[in-house]
Amino acid sequence: MAYQNIAASLSPQDIKEIKAALQTVQQKMPFLITLSTEERRKLVKMGDKSLAFVNNSITAAQSNREILPSTFDVEELVQDYQLAATLTELLISMQQLTEQVDDTLMAVGSEAMTSSLTVYDYVKTASKKTPGLKTVAEQLGERFKAIGKGKSAKTPVS
Repeated sequence: MAYQNIAASLSPQDIKEIKAALQTVQQKMPFLITLSTEERRKLVKMGDKSLAFVNNSITAAQSNREILPSTFDVEELVQDYQLAATLTELLISMQQLTEQVDDTLMAVGSEAMTSSLTVYDYVKTASKKTPGLKTVAEQLGERFKAIGKGKSAKTPVS
């Protein structure tokens, strides 16, 4: 669907239910962990191309248990592979949702900023003639002070 102006809202009940659904997802996966950057760097990675390799190694392990040490747990390998495949499937769905939320946030944020810039331009212009608007214009102008000294902030009027 082509992007159009977003005119939507979420009720407090909707927000509550969405957060509850996210909590349910987390509760269904109590085994989830958080890795440090160093831990992530050290791990052997399994990407899309590696799924077939792992699947083939399972077949080889199941067919040739006698060549593996007795301490090697083939069932654990199978379980890890199945969980990895399932998490990959779930991750794709979650990434699609995250991308949609991110894109919507970017678009609606842009709409809000564009409208706010218009308000700021009108307030700045009107503050020269209308008593009491100078303080409002200065307050709104605080947003642009960090942009850089000597550079003027360009605020489009739509």
